[in-house]
Amino acid sequence: FSVGVNCALGAAEMRPYVEELSGLAPIYLSSHPNAGLPNEFGEYDQPAEEMAALLKEFAESGFLNLMGSCCGSTPEFTRQIAEAMEGIPPRPLPDIERRPQFSGLEPLTVRPDSNFINIGERCNVAGSRRFARLVREEKYDEALEVARVQVENGAQILDINMDEGMLDSRQAMITFLRLIAGEPDIARVPLMLDSSKWPVIEAGLQNAQGKCIVNSLSLKEGEESFIHQARLARRYGAAVIVMAFDEQGQAETTERKIAICQRAYRILTEEVGFAPQDIIFDPNIFAVATGIPEHNRFAVNYIEATRYLKTHLPGVLISGGVSNISFSFRGNEPVREAMHSAFLYHAIRAGMDMGIVNAGQITVYEDIPAELRERVEDVLLNRRPDATERLLEFASGVKSKPKVEQAKAAWRNKPVEARLRYALVHGILDFIETDVEEARRQYQSALEIIEGPLMNGMNEVGDLFGAGKMFLPQVVKSARVMKKAVAYLTPYLEEGKTAEERARGKILLATVKGDVHDIGKNIVGVVLGCNNYRIIDLGVMVPAEKILRTAREEEVDIIGLSGLITPSLDEMVHVAAEMERQGFRLPLLIGGATTSKTHTAVKIKPAYQQPVVHVLDASRAVSVVSQLLSEDRQEAFSAAVADEYQKLGAAHRRKHKDREFLPIEEARRNRFKIEWRQSDLHRPSFLGRRSFTEIPLTEVQERIDWSPFFAAWELKGRYPAILDDPTYGESASKLYRDARELLERIISEKLLQVRAVVGFYPAWSEGDDIELYADEQRDSILAVLHTLRQQMRRRDSRANLALADFIAPRESELEDYLGLFAVTAGAGLEKLVAEFEAEQDDYNAILAKALADRLAEAAAELLHERVRKELWGYAPDESLENEEVIREQYRGIRPAPGYPACPDHSEKATIIKLLNAAEEIGIQLTESYAMHPAASVSGYYFAHPKARYFGVGKIARDQVVDYARRKGIDRTAAEKLLAPILGY
Repeated sequence: FSVGVNCALGAAEMRPYVEELSGLAPIYLSSHPNAGLPNEFGEYDQPAEEMAALLKEFAESGFLNLMGSCCGSTPEFTRQIAEAMEGIPPRPLPDIERRPQFSGLEPLTVRPDSNFINIGERCNVAGSRRFARLVREEKYDEALEVARVQVENGAQILDINMDEGMLDSRQAMITFLRLIAGEPDIARVPLMLDSSKWPVIEAGLQNAQGKCIVNSLSLKEGEESFIHQARLARRYGAAVIVMAFDEQGQAETTERKIAICQRAYRILTEEVGFAPQDIIFDPNIFAVATGIPEHNRFAVNYIEATRYLKTHLPGVLISGGVSNISFSFRGNEPVREAMHSAFLYHAIRAGMDMGIVNAGQITVYEDIPAELRERVEDVLLNRRPDATERLLEFASGVKSKPKVEQAKAAWRNKPVEARLRYALVHGILDFIETDVEEARRQYQSALEIIEGPLMNGMNEVGDLFGAGKMFLPQVVKSARVMKKAVAYLTPYLEEGKTAEERARGKILLATVKGDVHDIGKNIVGVVLGCNNYRIIDLGVMVPAEKILRTAREEEVDIIGLSGLITPSLDEMVHVAAEMERQGFRLPLLIGGATTSKTHTAVKIKPAYQQPVVHVLDASRAVSVVSQLLSEDRQEAFSAAVADEYQKLGAAHRRKHKDREFLPIEEARRNRFKIEWRQSDLHRPSFLGRRSFTEIPLTEVQERIDWSPFFAAWELKGRYPAILDDPTYGESASKLYRDARELLERIISEKLLQVRAVVGFYPAWSEGDDIELYADEQRDSILAVLHTLRQQMRRRDSRANLALADFIAPRESELEDYLGLFAVTAGAGLEKLVAEFEAEQDDYNAILAKALADRLAEAAAELLHERVRKELWGYAPDESLENEEVIREQYRGIRPAPGYPACPDHSEKATIIKLLNAAEEIGIQLTESYAMHPAASVSGYYFAHPKARYFGVGKIARDQVVDYARRKGIDRTAAEKLLAPILGY
C-alpha cells in the first residue's frame, strides 16, 4: 500500500508524517490547487521552493519512493518539485517478510510458530441440521448465536455455507453476513465464504468486511473460468482455497494432487497476480478403510502431497476436512476420535496448517490406547495389506466409550514411571504418594525422581498445553500433583541439593503496590512452574523497592508485574522507571485485566530500555519466557517485540491526532435530555445506610453467573452451553463439578460469609456532579460524587452521556435519590486459601478465589433485586429469570467506579466512607483504591427508567482541568487518576 500526504499541510507540518511513515510504506505526494499561491486569508499555503527543499532532503535520505501531483497543482509548483527530484534514485523497497494474513475486525497472521488453525464448521447448512433449520425459518438471531458460540469457543475462522436446495442461497448469505457485521464479537474473526456457486461467493465478498477466504476455486471447469473467478477474488481482496480438482475430476493420487496444485499455483501467481501467502490448497482428504483397495493410500497421498507442496511452493497454506477420513466408522466415536487425532498428528507434521474438524472428535494422541493407535496408523499409513480388517475387528470391541475408559484404567498396571507420568498428565492425586514411595525405593536419590519421571511428566504437560491439547484447569491440577509429590520427597532430598539447581530459569512475580488481585498472576505462576521454571511469588500490594530488592537478592532472570485496577498501570510505569534508574537488565513482563499491548508500548516501554513484553494470558507465558531466556532466540524475539511496540506507539499517536473532541461545555449542552417527572421518581423505603451482616449463601449461589468463572480459567464459552462444547466441554464439566463440590463445602461448613451495606440518599445533579444530602430538606450537602462526560464528537444525534444525566437537576426541584452499595464475599477467604496452599493445593486455592469473586458478584445481583423490589421498591412487580437478570433486563443500573461509565477508582472512597463499610463489613481501600478483600463489589444505584450503561471513552484536557477543579486536586493528580482515558 502507499500513503498519501498533501502538500497543503506545509513543510513543517509534513515533516513528522514523512518521518513516521517512511519506513512503513511508499509515500504518494499530492499537492494543492493553492500551493504557493495566496489563499482566502491572504497568506501563502506553502512556497513551492520550501516544499521542494524538504522533499529533496527526504529523497536523498532514501525516504520517498513514489511521488505524484494532483491535477490542481500550478505548473510552477510541479516544475520545482520535478527539478528537486532529478537524479535522485527511488527509495529501495524494504525487505518485508510476507506472511499469510486474514481478517475480520481483527487480523489473523499465520506465523511459523502458529498452532493448527481451527475453522468453525457449524454455520454450514449442509453440515449442521440446527443451523439449516434456523436459516430456513429465518431465525437469524439464533443463527448468530451458533456463530458466536464457535468464536467464543476458539474458532479462528468461520466457515459460512448456505448451499441448500430449498434456500435462496445468495440472499441468505447476504442477510447473514450483514447481521454478522453488526456483531463485533463475531465479526472480529475472518470469514470463509463457502459455496459451490460462484454468484453466492461473490455476493458474500460484496457484503463481508475484512480479508475473507473464498472456499473454493478449482480447475474443474477449465482455466478460463478459474482465472475469471480468481481475478474477481483478488479484486475483492480475498485469499482463496484451491481444491485439487481439474477437468478430469478430483485428484486421488499423490502425483495428481501435486500436478493440479502446481498448475493452479502457476496460474494464480504468474497470470492472476496472487501472492503465494494468499493461496490455500486443499489436496482432498478421502475416507480410508472402505474395503476398496484403491482407497488404502488416500491418507498417505494427502500427507505426501502436503509435504511436497509445503517444500516446493513456499508461502502457501494447506487445509482439509478432517472428518472425511473416518467416514467408514460412522457411529463408532472412539475409533473416529483416534483416526482424527492420529491423522492430524501426521498431517500437521507434514505441513497441514488449518482444517475443518470437530474438536469434540479429537483425543490426545498419546492417550489413544496403544493397540487402537497401532491399528489406526496401520490404516492411515497403509502399513500392511490387512490393516482394514484388523481395525474392523478391533473396532467391534470399542463401540462405546466406557470400554475405552476401562482400557485407560489399566494405567495402574504399568511401571511406576509410566504411572507417575499418567497421574501428572491427568491430574490424579489418589495414588501419588504410594507411587512416589515405590519410586523412592527404586531410585538412588529423591532428586533423581524429581528430575527424572516427575519432570518428564510435567514437561509433557507443558507441551500438551502449548499445543492446545490441555486446558488451564487440567494444568493447574497437574501442578497440584507435582507439588504433592515434591512435598512427599522433600524430607529425603540430600542436604544442599534441590531441583531448583536444574530449573530453566528463575522468575519473580508480584501484584504491584495498591492492588490485591492475584488470580491471573497465580495461574501464570502455576503454568510456568509446570514448565520447570522456578517461581518467586511476592504476593499482592508489593512496593517497587521490595520487588527490585528481591530480584537482586534472588538473582532472578525475569520480573513479572500484575494488576487489575487502572491505578496499577501507573505503578507499573513507576517500577519500570526504577528498573531503568537502578540499571537493571532483566526482561519485564506485564499482565493483568486492565493492561494491554498498546498501554505497554505507549507508557511502560519508554520508561525501560530492556525488553518489555505484554503477556495476554497464561497460555502465552511459556512461549514468551522461553524465548526471552533462549541464547539463540532472545535477541531476535526482543527486537521483533520492540519493533512491534514502536509501531503500536506510532499508530497510537496518529490515532490521537485524528480524534475530535468537543469542548467540555459543548459536550454538556449535548447531554442526555430527560423529560423529568415526579412520577418516574420513587422514594426509597428508608434513607441512610443499612447493613446485612450475613446473607445466606444458599440464596446467593442461585444468582451465580458462571460464564465469567470459566473465562477466569481461560475456557471460552457461555454457561451452560460450554459444558457440552466440543472443544472445552469435558474440561469445563470437570471444573464445574469441582467448583460445585467446593461450593457445597463452603456453604455447609460456612467457610465464607457474604456481607453488604446499602445506603439511600436524597440527590440532585449539579452540572456533571451529583450532590447527596443529609435529609429530605436538602439543606446540607453530605457528599459530592464527580462524574465524567463522553467528549468525542458525535457523527449522529446521540448524546454525550454522563451518569449525572440520570439524576434530576437541582433546578427541577423534584425529589430524586441515589443509592450506594458495597458487598464482600471475602470474609474467611484468606484462611481457606492458606489451608489449601499449606497442602500444596494451588488448584483449590485458585478455585476458592474464583468462587469468592463469583459469590460477591452474585450477592450484588441478589441485593440489587431486593433494592428494586423492596428496599427502594421502584419495581415491586418485577419477575425475571436469572438469565434475564444476567442480561440486565431490569429497570435501573448499578455502575461501579473503575468501570467504563465511571472510570475514576478514587470515587470509591466516598462510597466506602458514607457507608462506613470498613467497620460494618470489613472492606478497606488500598492507596490505589483497590478493595480488600479482593472478592468485593461497590457502586451506585440509579433508578430512573432511562438510566443505562455506557462508556465514557477518551476525554480531552479541558475536562481534566475542570474535573480537577471540581474534586479540589491539582491537574497532575487528576491525570494520574484518569490516565487510561486521557485523549492527549
